[in-house]
Amino acid sequence: MKLDLSPTSWGRVIAVTAAGTAFFIAVAFFVDSFNFPYLSPEAVWRAQMTDLMLPLVLGGSFLFFLMWKIRQLAIAQRDLSVIAATDSLTAVLNRGAFSMLVEAYLEQTRKQEDTRSGALLIIDADHFKSINDRLGHDCGDQALKLIAQAIKGQLRGSDIVGRIGGEEFGVFLPGVDPSQSWLVAESIRRRIREMDFSPGGRACPLSVSIGGTSFSGPTTYEAIFSAADRRLYAAKSNGRDQVSFDPTEAASQVPQPSVATVH
Repeated sequence: MKLDLSPTSWGRVIAVTAAGTAFFIAVAFFVDSFNFPYLSPEAVWRAQMTDLMLPLVLGGSFLFFLMWKIRQLAIAQRDLSVIAATDSLTAVLNRGAFSMLVEAYLEQTRKQEDTRSGALLIIDADHFKSINDRLGHDCGDQALKLIAQAIKGQLRGSDIVGRIGGEEFGVFLPGVDPSQSWLVAESIRRRIREMDFSPGGRACPLSVSIGGTSFSGPTTYEAIFSAADRRLYAAKSNGRDQVSFDPTEAASQVPQPSVATVH
């Protein structure tokens, strides 16, 4: 079993405390050993006990307290990093964190010789302004939370989801082919369409329009985002509540004109 020595773990606290205390004891015995030949057996025994207990009590306590505080700081830093990267309403990544993670993946792809594929989906809540106008912003917030939960429920652990606009979500699907990407997009659309959203007992059906594009080989976040955004515009122009997906548009760093729409 591998010992967890991460900055937030108790394993690191215990390991450093034990190793540091052992070092202090060893130093104390080494320094005092030069006096042992001139001491009586009783004095040697007392000196050895002092060399053992003093570093153990003082050094061990100091190291444990120091490492405990360092662990608390590491946990606080981790929590702050999560908060800074998370949308407070929907509990998914915010726009900055989402784009940064996707670009980091794509940068690794550009550095590797083997071809890696994936897809980007942009999901937009249909007629969301009317929900806010008719039912109030609290109901609109609740609708966004439900949509975010539905999206996360259709994804794998390696997929990335973020809120990239007021009522827009981005989903990055690493390592999937176009047919799989379309199936994920369609499952998200269907799941949201089937949700029961009845604020105050009044039924309010939700739906989303989804634009998507896939890539195979080097590309950039700007390229795939522009391609997926064009497909989203097509989905909304064609009546909303549908998926518009082009498997070839973001095959290179320079987006090409759209050539197909799949509903």
